[in-house]
Amino acid sequence: MQIETFKVFCDLVETASFSRAAALNHVTQSAVSQQIRALERRFHVSLIERGKKNFSVTQEGRAFLQASKEILKSYDGLADRLRELENVVAGPLKIAAIYSVGLHDLPPYLKKYRALYPDVNLEVEYRRSTQIYSDVLEGVADLGLVAYPQRRHGLVVESFWEDRMVLICHPGHPLAARKRVKLSDLQGERFISFEPDLPTRKAIDKSLRLAGVQIKRVMELDNIETVKRAVEIENGISIIPETAVVHEVRTGLLVSKEIEADSMWRPLGVIYQRNRPISAAQRQFVEILKHPLPGVANSGFSRGRRNGGRPMLRSGPGPRLVPSG
Repeated sequence: MQIETFKVFCDLVETASFSRAAALNHVTQSAVSQQIRALERRFHVSLIERGKKNFSVTQEGRAFLQASKEILKSYDGLADRLRELENVVAGPLKIAAIYSVGLHDLPPYLKKYRALYPDVNLEVEYRRSTQIYSDVLEGVADLGLVAYPQRRHGLVVESFWEDRMVLICHPGHPLAARKRVKLSDLQGERFISFEPDLPTRKAIDKSLRLAGVQIKRVMELDNIETVKRAVEIENGISIIPETAVVHEVRTGLLVSKEIEADSMWRPLGVIYQRNRPISAAQRQFVEILKHPLPGVANSGFSRGRRNGGRPMLRSGPGPRLVPSG
C-alpha cells in the first residue's frame, strides 16, 4: 500500500466527489474507485456507502479517515525532521495573519526571510483572528499571527511584542490640536469601531468602559483599512495601532495622538500546533520576528524598541512560551 492511497481517501471524503479527488491527485476517477476498493478488501470493511443518491461514509470509513490523517501528518513530519537533520531550511510555509500585522508589520520581514531562505515556498493569507486559530489547529496554516493572543487547546502561543494604540482623527477635528489625549477626551465623540468579535475591539471597549467613557458608535468595520478611510472622510475618530497609520500621518491625511493610558498597548503573538514538530522553516521565521530590522521605520516589530511599541515583559531570557490546553 502506498502513502498516496491515504491521501486519495482523505480527498474523497473531504470533497465527497470521486471526480474532484481524482483531479486533486492527478489520476483517473476509475483509479480512485480501484484504490478505495483495494482498501476495503485489505481491511475487510466497507468505507463508502454505495447505492445511495448522496455521498456517505460508513462508521469504519470515519475511523479510517482519522487514521489516514494521522499517517499523512506523521509522513509530512518525517520530511521536516529529515530537513532539520540536513540543516536545510526549505519546503512550504503557510502563514495566516490578521490584516493589520500582515499589511503593515510583516512586509520587511517577509523580504528578509525570502532573501535568506529562497528554498522556502512562503505563502501569507490575511484572515480574521478567529479563522486563524482554526486554520492553525486544522493544519491549514503553519503559523498564525494574531493580536491579543489567547490560550487554545492544542496550540502554543509565543508573545514578544506590543504595538502602541493611538487615537486617529481628521486634521480638522478639534482633538487634532492636542499634543496628547486622555480617554476622557473621547466622551460623546462619534467613534468608528471594529466589529464586536475582533479582539482589538474588545480591548478598546474594555478600556473605555473602565474609564467610564461613553462614545457614539457610528460604524462597525472589519479591518483597519476601512476604519482609516471612514475617519478620513470625517465620519468620526477611532483607535488603531500606530504602525497602521504611518503613511496617512506622513501624507497629512490623518492625525494620530498618543493616548495617556497604560492599557493602550496591543500584544502580538505567533501561534502554532502544540503536538506537531515545528519545522526549520517555521522556527527561522519566528526567530526573525524576534529581532527588529535596522532602518525600517514603518515596521511594528522594529518600532517595538524604538518609537512605536515595546517588547513584552518577561521573567527570564528568551520568548515567553504559553502552552495552550
